Parts: sequence; structure tokens; C-alpha cells
Amino acid sequence: MQQREATLVLIKPDGLAKSLTGNVLTRLSEAKLEIAAAKCVRVSKDLAEEHYKSLSHKPFYSALIEYLMGKYHGRKKVLALVYVGPNAIKKVRELSGATNPEEAEPTTIRGQYGRITTKGVYENVIHASSDSTEAEREIKLWFQPDEIIFSLYRTKVVSQTQREKVWT
Repeated sequence: MQQREATLVLIKPDGLAKSLTGNVLTRLSEAKLEIAAAKCVRVSKDLAEEHYKSLSHKPFYSALIEYLMGKYHGRKKVLALVYVGPNAIKKVRELSGATNPEEAEPTTIRGQYGRITTKGVYENVIHASSDSTEAEREIKLWFQPDEIIFSLYRTKVVSQTQREKVWT
């Protein structure tokens, strides 16, 4: 039996600005995974920095944060999704393609829709979790437990009256 795993997918501001949401979702449907959560998120600087904290030492970090916040596209939001199913991370990453759009296979989402700007910013349309540890960290960063249609990770009830859950 194959393991069920979860992955975070973000359709980034350039994907929204170019009206590629439907195209990207259609491509992702090829993975035969279940959408467990979806929402539009206005990306704050804190959220962007926490999301990309592993890249904070890179010279392109500031531009990456501004990109995710939508400062280059007038779209200060992303579409955040959680996909769940067997080999979800691998399947979504294969459909997404290489991070650098110029290195991505032309049949992938990034190969078809991504570009590198004249300022060197990778507009690669989509984010996909790199591994299960990152997927869990990212999903917990972008979603609260009650925003996901079924339990993925351990939670605890913090309010008996509202039955509010938080990640443990």
C-alpha cells in the first residue's frame, strides 16, 4: 500500500496576474491527488520571510520576498493549496519542473509559464514543497488545522467552548 502524503502548493503572484490559475490546476489534476485545503492569502512580509527562511543567506533573498508578496505584479496574494495522496510531493514536483524556468522541461508548469525577468527574478508561477519535512512545516505555516478537510498532523484543543485546534 502506498503512503499517503501531503504537500503545499502555492500559485504565486505572477501566476495569478497572468490568469494561469485554471491552467495550473488543470495540470496538477494529472497527479490524481486530492485537494485537502485551498485559500487565497495576502502574503505579509513575515509570512514570506518565514516561508523562505532557509534561503535567507542567499543574495536573491530580498527579491524573493518581494516577489512572493506580489510587489512585482500588483497581486499581493497567492493561492495556497494542500494536495494529499500517494507520492504527492514527487508527483507535484515533477509536474512543476525545475525551479529555474529556463532549465525546466517545456512540458512542465514552470517550463511552459515561467520566465526570468531582466532583473534576474525567477517568475516560476508555482511553489511545491521539496520533501515531507518541509511540506509539514509549510502546511502548518499557511493553514490552521480547521482549514484542512481532514487531520494531517497532531493537534490539541485549546478552547473547550470553541473547540479551536492548534498544531502541536
